[in-house]
Amino acid sequence: MSDLDPDFHHTVPAGDTLERRVCTRCGFVHYDNPKVVVGSVVRSKGKILLCRRAINPRRGFWTMPAGYLELNEAPDVGARREAMEEANADIAISGILAVYSVPRLSQVQVIYRATLNGGFSAGEESLEVDLFDWDAIPWDEIAFPSVHWALNHDRQTELGKAAPPFANPAGENGDLLPGGTPLT
Repeated sequence: MSDLDPDFHHTVPAGDTLERRVCTRCGFVHYDNPKVVVGSVVRSKGKILLCRRAINPRRGFWTMPAGYLELNEAPDVGARREAMEEANADIAISGILAVYSVPRLSQVQVIYRATLNGGFSAGEESLEVDLFDWDAIPWDEIAFPSVHWALNHDRQTELGKAAPPFANPAGENGDLLPGGTPLT
């Protein structure tokens, strides 16, 4: 080890309340922060755009276009990029639908409402992409709890029963699929 190599130990830095990794040589504090996921519920002529995942986790299950925000990227720009990557879809974002928290994954999810500007096709991360009427959504094949939340929150908005922005449903933290099934 050279004098320039960091030497981290766990301690509570001055002015902080949590134990962190701190370099004993220079005092650098290594913060582990949540990941930000951005995505959108995309509508076209009353139907919702869903992507069947070609990657793990939950390969083969349906989701909305979403993924991790990149460094130096605005959340709405990231949501548009994800729609293009996963569904070759150019979208117009109309506003924030919800901000969800999934503590077990250290995720904050910013979900938008959007409309489709043209066509779509499966991108590299999708096996297939399609538009679904509400009654035709493959609910038993939805990838993640937050996708259920977003679809239902969007539906409440469409029906005029509630207004965004939404947050996690009461008591939900992203560990269980509807009906109490653990996420595997």
